[in-house]
Amino acid sequence: MKVLFVSAESYPFIKTGGLGDVAFALPKALKSLGVDVRIMLPKYLQIPEFYKDKMEQVDVFSVPVGWRNQYCGVQHLEFEGLDFYFVDNEYYFKRENAYGYFDDAERFSFFSRATVEFVKRMNFIPDIIHLNDWHTALIPAYLKMENYQHLGKTNIKTVFTIHNLQYQGVFSKEVLHDVAGLPEHMMVEDGLEFYGDVNFMKSAINFSDYITTVSPSYADEIRTPYFGEKLDGLLNKKSNKLEGILNGIDYHIYSPTTDTHIFENYDINTTEKKLENKLKLQKILGLPQDKDVMMIGMVTRLVSQKGLDLVTHVMREILDKDIQFVLLGTGDEKYHSVFHYYSMTYPQKCSAKLVFDNTLAQRIYAGADMLLMPSQFEPCGIGQLIALRYGTLPLVRETGGLKDTVIPYDKTTVKGNGFSFSNYNAHEMLHVLEYALDVYKDKKVWSQLIKNAMNSDFSWEHSAKEYLRVYDSVLEEK
Repeated sequence: MKVLFVSAESYPFIKTGGLGDVAFALPKALKSLGVDVRIMLPKYLQIPEFYKDKMEQVDVFSVPVGWRNQYCGVQHLEFEGLDFYFVDNEYYFKRENAYGYFDDAERFSFFSRATVEFVKRMNFIPDIIHLNDWHTALIPAYLKMENYQHLGKTNIKTVFTIHNLQYQGVFSKEVLHDVAGLPEHMMVEDGLEFYGDVNFMKSAINFSDYITTVSPSYADEIRTPYFGEKLDGLLNKKSNKLEGILNGIDYHIYSPTTDTHIFENYDINTTEKKLENKLKLQKILGLPQDKDVMMIGMVTRLVSQKGLDLVTHVMREILDKDIQFVLLGTGDEKYHSVFHYYSMTYPQKCSAKLVFDNTLAQRIYAGADMLLMPSQFEPCGIGQLIALRYGTLPLVRETGGLKDTVIPYDKTTVKGNGFSFSNYNAHEMLHVLEYALDVYKDKKVWSQLIKNAMNSDFSWEHSAKEYLRVYDSVLEEK
């Protein structure tokens, strides 16, 4: 089977969030199952020169953009046994950031059409084109255009993955009409139109052969008005071609046994070394070194989606308890101000590092006793998966992938790998935190929960097999 995996980002070249991890780890896992998989990305300015220097030009052609043609180069690089192709156009991609520009509609229309043009020209004709989020969402529509019909005769199928329904790629109809080059009939209600604008993601939901999202619970949630972001009606209409497949994490990258970022390596049989990570983390953060105090960690974007309104609402009550609170992340200024205030007011109990620091993130995952993730919604979540791998118990709200991966502790069986609460309510969260503190006092039970967490298996192997099943079922359809 041949699969072209198209994404706006991928580790190790460019990564702004979880999509970057998925776009490397899932193709890698698919290849281990015998799939001939290639990855297509924009060639951004931020890609390290180390990689750019190794890229080889494989094609040059022009891409229609509205009334004009734009230059497109395609460069190739093999990395860890995977073939990556990079769409090169400095006008669109030689910028300081990957996203967030006034012409993003044009930039990613170009990227999508360049991908289809390249498929026309390359020796590799995929059975499946696997698309990810709104940046790639016009590809199924382009494949249905008259000048790409011969590709349809090769029976190329499309699978579209929604990583976060909140980001849909909504633009004015005039802007898209001028750059996308799609026929008028694709701009009407059953195609791109969305409350007078055009919506890239709506296009992919309409024109793709199959739709996935990144956890089973999130697939159910987005079919409701609360989580559906005005697309719940369409998603219900397409429900026979929609399912959630849980993301995994790369267990080679996230491994307490080999992680070079943490202070002491350990495994499920040497969890006492986790305490050494805790003591050394306390030291570098300027907190009192105390192996018995519960350390609660948060590694997160500082945005409301991550449940920070709940945390800030009861922050004084949290800090009044026998705990240490460690936060790492950047985001909205209002949260920067709040956590800076608490770190200054409670310097012996609260550390807030308002930066992005991958090494410190890994040290928190390894050294903390519990990871707090009270998200308002969470399509899958990666933090809780990393925490489980490192034996740090997640405390989460029961939503999306958090609900699917964190099993609440059951004191009658001593089973479970974390703690959870249901309603988006600060005091319900606080009540569960207080319960976790009581459990923490029983070191024998807590030690078993650490082992339960580390025995959880959320590697990519299982998820890749699920995607392979989806690919097979799509290809069987006439």
